Amino acid sequence: MLGIKVPKKEAENVRKKLIELGLLDTNFKVKHEGEFVIFPIKEKVEGFDIVEETFERAKKRPHSYREVVDVPSQLKPLLPSSFDIIGDIAIVELPEELMPYGENIGRAILKVHKHVKAVFAKGSKVLGEYRVRELVHLAGEKRTETTHRENGIRLKLDVAKVYFSPRLATERMRIFKETKEGEVIFDMFAGIGPYSILLAKKAKIVFACDINPWAIRYLEENKRLNKVENVLPILGDVRKVAGRIKADRVIMNLPKFAHEFLKEAIISVKKGGVVHYYGFSHEENLFDEHVEKIKLVAEELGKNVKILEKRKVRPYAPYQFNIAIDFAVF
Repeated sequence: MLGIKVPKKEAENVRKKLIELGLLDTNFKVKHEGEFVIFPIKEKVEGFDIVEETFERAKKRPHSYREVVDVPSQLKPLLPSSFDIIGDIAIVELPEELMPYGENIGRAILKVHKHVKAVFAKGSKVLGEYRVRELVHLAGEKRTETTHRENGIRLKLDVAKVYFSPRLATERMRIFKETKEGEVIFDMFAGIGPYSILLAKKAKIVFACDINPWAIRYLEENKRLNKVENVLPILGDVRKVAGRIKADRVIMNLPKFAHEFLKEAIISVKKGGVVHYYGFSHEENLFDEHVEKIKLVAEELGKNVKILEKRKVRPYAPYQFNIAIDFAVF
């Protein structure tokens, strides 16, 4: 078949040009001969040294683990189309029917996602006051500690000991863009600090509270990792902290139970300050019940609120969404 023979020092520029022209034949491997590189091409190109060459066929890399996984054909429709990757650890949610094939699924994920070193299945729902879940090892390394990168920061964590969702990276960046320089931030359910560490780049100080000692331990470590000094980790129940802080901005990232802590949020925000409230809702009524609860609690405290924004953050379960409501307090 046809090829273009070029000196090694010119190879990268030629490769880019062939891709731009749509002439590089990616079905075959590029060949190396001494000081020359030979590119397989689809047709003749003017201005180049054209040669007749035999090329080895390239192995096409699968786009999804579902293309290479070994499970019975009748179960393939049950394979999840997506899963979380936290650092170099993949966490997949499998229906009961697929659990006997968990090792095969784990190996397929490792094969397709080269940067993943360990695969776990979710063994339970998020449980307890620490919001952690049981994990079942499927394949790869038997470790649960990793370092995750997002929004220009690094976050060290143990996925078996703390709660963390990589699917909120865009939401965290949204809040960062809305934050003004020099604000006082109260992160009521801080976890390992994905909001706190990011917002510290703009804030005067971030008060970061969590009841899970492991979360606070990793938050302290993430302060050092990101060279952040203006985050104050607080281990304990946020009810004992609320009201002692007066913040410009309050983060309530506890969707399942945030409505139970609205009083604590409202008494902790300055007049005109903003609260970022998160919840879960059915698609038929995404915001009304949450807004009513916010207004009711504010009225009980003699405060007024102004709803600034209501938005769907992400799908959470069938017909269920993680929602966000931003409101100001006066």
